[in-house]
Amino acid sequence: MNCAFPQVEMQPVYGFFHYTLRVMFDMFFRGEVVGLQHLPARGGFLIAANHASFIDPPMIGCQVSRQIAYFARKTLWNGPAASWWLDAVGTIPVDRDGGQDISAIKRVLRAIKEQRGLILFPEGTRTTDGQLQPAKPGVGFIAIKTQVPVVPVRIFGSFEAFGKGRRPRLGTPVTVVFGPPLAPADYDQPDAAKERAQIASERIMAAIAQLCPPPVRVI
Repeated sequence: MNCAFPQVEMQPVYGFFHYTLRVMFDMFFRGEVVGLQHLPARGGFLIAANHASFIDPPMIGCQVSRQIAYFARKTLWNGPAASWWLDAVGTIPVDRDGGQDISAIKRVLRAIKEQRGLILFPEGTRTTDGQLQPAKPGVGFIAIKTQVPVVPVRIFGSFEAFGKGRRPRLGTPVTVVFGPPLAPADYDQPDAAKERAQIASERIMAAIAQLCPPPVRVI
């Protein structure tokens, strides 16, 4: 892999936007990025993060040197331009109101089989007050279905930068902290029956909650 320009290893459209978003992060939201060494160098994996802003997925994804996939609700495919872009960057459409989305699960399994990463948010939706929310079972279900490492990520500052119901505040530092990956044995409890997915999600969310921002540098 080209360490200086990992985008050359990505699909063209994804690589272009990966580079563009990385430049935007450095220009408008530059904070600390910690723990990149915890990301698997090969094989499929999941990234599980807290969710405070629309900018969370791109601000996390642009730090990952491997191409990853994202979830987005199907209603975002609402025009030719949006549909083209979402498909071109490998976004997986999901029906958030229709129960278990079999087609989305199949695409997740295909992405993992292709040794790609997938970013997910255990809380399910953006926080309205900047605080962590209880985990929902969806991420736990995907984790136990794929049985791959889960990298917990906590993003700091994105609520202040562009939280729900707020205007964007360019120049607000956004810090991304990647934690040590959780093996399936760390999050999965196979004998938990109907609570298995919820328990997995809660364990993953607990790992996210334990992550702290780096110490403030004193110059």
